[in-house]
Amino acid sequence: MINENRISKNLKEFSFPRLSGTEFEGKSFNIAREKIEELNLTPTVQEFSFSTFYSRIYPKLSLTLLNWLLIVLILNLHVIFNIVNLVLLFIFFTIMLLFTRNPEKIKFGQKYHSQNVYVKIPSQFHKKSSENNVFLFSHLDSKGQIFSIKRRIQFYYIWIFSYPLSLILNIIQSFYIVEIILFLYVFGVLILAVNCIATVLLWLNTTNNKSIGAIDNASGITCVIELLNFFSDPQNRLKNYNLWFVFTGAEESGTMGIRNFYNVIKDFNREKSFIINFDSIAKKVNLWNHGLLNNKHFKSFNYILENKDIMKLEKTYRFYIGTYSDGLYLLNKKFQGLGNGDKSSYNYIHSKNDDLDKINMNTLIKLCQFYTILLKELDH
Repeated sequence: MINENRISKNLKEFSFPRLSGTEFEGKSFNIAREKIEELNLTPTVQEFSFSTFYSRIYPKLSLTLLNWLLIVLILNLHVIFNIVNLVLLFIFFTIMLLFTRNPEKIKFGQKYHSQNVYVKIPSQFHKKSSENNVFLFSHLDSKGQIFSIKRRIQFYYIWIFSYPLSLILNIIQSFYIVEIILFLYVFGVLILAVNCIATVLLWLNTTNNKSIGAIDNASGITCVIELLNFFSDPQNRLKNYNLWFVFTGAEESGTMGIRNFYNVIKDFNREKSFIINFDSIAKKVNLWNHGLLNNKHFKSFNYILENKDIMKLEKTYRFYIGTYSDGLYLLNKKFQGLGNGDKSSYNYIHSKNDDLDKINMNTLIKLCQFYTILLKELDH
């Protein structure tokens, strides 16, 4: 059965600052590995190194250079100056697009160490159902920033909407319509200023180790450990699906853990494999379904309806501004699955306010119970 006391204990145990690549993330890894070993299971460890260039420097550098392009266009100092800047920016972004296609391989700048830990519980009929797999993911690291994730997303939206508007105004202005040229110029400068402010704020949003990450992602780790406890019991083991319990490192540094773990599962049958990602659960649960829940799962849908005050099904997209996760990475690799999170918690994530008081224990309990129902339904 789902154990409330164990959930509470594990949630507190994982709620401490654990920035990726530091000894604190290493501590969370050791705790997760010990939790697996306490169940007389043998975990597999996947070690890897990574650079923070892709997650912390590259986005800010790219936005800054694109902002510089707007400044060049609005100043319009000289044709040659404009062309040189355009050519240099084109060369830079071409190189970067090629360079960042596999960001887990980037070793530019300071390198850090991290690791994934996972364990497989085979199905009862594993010889007949070796291709049937369900992966339950959560990430071990946390991070703090100057601004919460909600503010960061707002800055990205401001930047994204102000940029094309400023670019369009520059293009229209180039036609020299005398009656409106001054208005367009002034308006263009104002929009450019907004874009510059958004760029500066995104640069100021530096990463630190000051968030205990209770919501993001001690809550997710706790759910995966609780479900591991449940399904490690032989009488609860699925008959037709292998269950994988995966704890990834360095998710907050460009999803480096899942990018490395993908090498383990890249050849798995997408039609017979499902991923379930637990990331940032607080008071409620948004369930982003992309192929796992279907009309055959009557008990699961009924459970969601019975708990509609805390559970809500969401439409899944392949791209979200300002956020990325292990689940989204695998979704873009064509895996079916279900994501779990709480959009209402975005005010607190990546800040000092991401603490235990923001989490409803009953929500974690009900979410774990939901997956015991769903996975049993999937198994039949």
